[in-house]
Amino acid sequence: MSKGEPHNNNYKQKMGERRRANASRGDKKVANGEKPHVGQWGRAWEVDYFSLAAVLFLLAFAPLIVYYFVMSCDQYQCALTAPVLDLYWGKAQLSDIWDKTPALTWGAAKIYIVWVSFQVFLYMLVPDILHKFVPGYEGGVQEGARTPAGLINKYQVNGLQAWTITHLLWFANAYHFHWFSPTIIIDNWVPLLWCANLLGYSVATFALLKAYFFPTNAHDCKFTGNFFYDYMMGIEFNPRIGKWFDFKLFFNGRPGIVAWTLINLSYAAKQQELYGQVTNSMILVNVLQAIYVVDFFWNESWYLKTIDICHDHFGWYLGWGDCVWLPYLYTLQGLYLVYNPVELSTATAVGVLLLGLIGYYIFRMTNHQKDLFRRTNGNCKIWGKKPKSIECSYTSADGKRHYSKLMISGFWGVARHLNYTGDLMGSLAYCLACGFDHLLPYFYFTYMTILLVHRCIRDEHRCSSKYGKDWKLYTDAVPYRLLPGLF
Repeated sequence: MSKGEPHNNNYKQKMGERRRANASRGDKKVANGEKPHVGQWGRAWEVDYFSLAAVLFLLAFAPLIVYYFVMSCDQYQCALTAPVLDLYWGKAQLSDIWDKTPALTWGAAKIYIVWVSFQVFLYMLVPDILHKFVPGYEGGVQEGARTPAGLINKYQVNGLQAWTITHLLWFANAYHFHWFSPTIIIDNWVPLLWCANLLGYSVATFALLKAYFFPTNAHDCKFTGNFFYDYMMGIEFNPRIGKWFDFKLFFNGRPGIVAWTLINLSYAAKQQELYGQVTNSMILVNVLQAIYVVDFFWNESWYLKTIDICHDHFGWYLGWGDCVWLPYLYTLQGLYLVYNPVELSTATAVGVLLLGLIGYYIFRMTNHQKDLFRRTNGNCKIWGKKPKSIECSYTSADGKRHYSKLMISGFWGVARHLNYTGDLMGSLAYCLACGFDHLLPYFYFTYMTILLVHRCIRDEHRCSSKYGKDWKLYTDAVPYRLLPGLF
C-alpha cells in the first residue's frame, strides 16, 4: 500500500459521510407525503472524467498562461509567438526567459499589502452612505438570493463608495500630493503578479480548510470526494468571517475590479511618460472599461442575484481567478498599448466607441429589465407592455417549495442571455481599439466568448435541474441563447 492511500481512503470515507448527511436533508417529506425533487443546484455533487480533466488542466496551466502573456509583453513587445519561435530556433532557452523575469520584491509586497488592506478597510469599516443621497443607487445592507439550503444572506453593499474613494485618492495623489508615481502599478507589474498569486492560493487554501473545520453553514457545503475538484470549484457556498466579511462579494469586486480602472490609468500614465502623449486608443480602452466597472459597482446589489453568487461555490476558481486572472488578463489591451501605441483614425475611433456603447446598452437594459421584473413581481411595463412570464417552482434542501417567474418579454423574449451578447460586443470593442498587428489583445474577446457560452450551458443545466419541466416550457418560449436565429 502506498503512503497516500490511507489518507485518500479517509478522505473518501469522510466525503461519503458528508454527502449522505447532506442527502438526508433532501429526503424530507412535503405535505402530500411525497418526496420532493431537489435538483442540481449550485455546483456538481459528482465529478465526471471530463470535468476532472478540465479542473486539472486549469490548475496546472492557468497560472502559466497568465505568466506567458505578461512575459510576452515584458520581453517581446506583446508578440505572443516570439517566445515560442525563439525557443524553437534555439535563440533562447527557458532559463534565459526566466532569468529576465523580475522577481518578487519587498517594495511590490508592501504595495500589495497596503492595497489589499485598504480595500478590506473600506469594505468592512466604512459603511455605505452613497445610497442615502444618490438617486437610484441601492447600497447599504441588501439581501442576496436564497441559497440551496434555504437561507437568505445579508450583504454590506459599498463597492461604489470604495471605488469612488480609491479613485479620488488616486487623482489627488497624481495631481497634488505626489506620494507615488502614477506609473507605480506597471512599474511593478511582474513583481505584483507574484504577490497576487500568493494571495490567490492562500485564499483558496484557507477556504478549503475552513469548509472542513469551521464552515459558515454546513448545509450549504458540497463535498464531491475529489480533492482537486473541491479545491478548485469550492466546497462552501458562502464562506464568511464574522457577520459581514463575505469571501465571494469581497474577492469578486475587491481588490480585482476596483484595481481594473487604476491599472488602466497607470498604463495611460506610462504611455504619457514614454511617448509624450496618450493615444486615442488608450483613451477608448480606459473609457469603455471604466463604464463597465462603474456599472458593476452601481449595480452591485443586483449582482447578488447572478450566477457567481447564486450558484458558484468559493474555491480556487473564484479566489485565485479574482486575484490573478482578472486583473492581469482583463487589462491586456491597455498593457499592449503601452508597448505598441496605436492612434486610430477618427472614423475608426467613433466606430469602436459606438460598438462599445451599443453593447453596453444591450447589456445594461437586458439586466435592468430582469431586475425591474423581479422587484415588481412582474407588475411593470417592458417595452410599453406588461411582461409575460412562466411561473416556476423549486424545492430547497430544507424541503420547502418556492416559486419564481421567468420573463419571456423584452430582451428576454429575444434570447435567453442577450445580456451576454451585449457583453461580448463590448469585449470586442476593447480589442478593436488595439488594431490588428498582434493577436494578444484579442485573447480577451476569445476568452469571454468561451466563458459566456460555457456559462450559458452551465447555467441552463442547473436551471433545468432546479425547475424541471417548467424550464422546458421556458426554453420552448425563448428558443435561442445568444443570437436569435443562430444560437
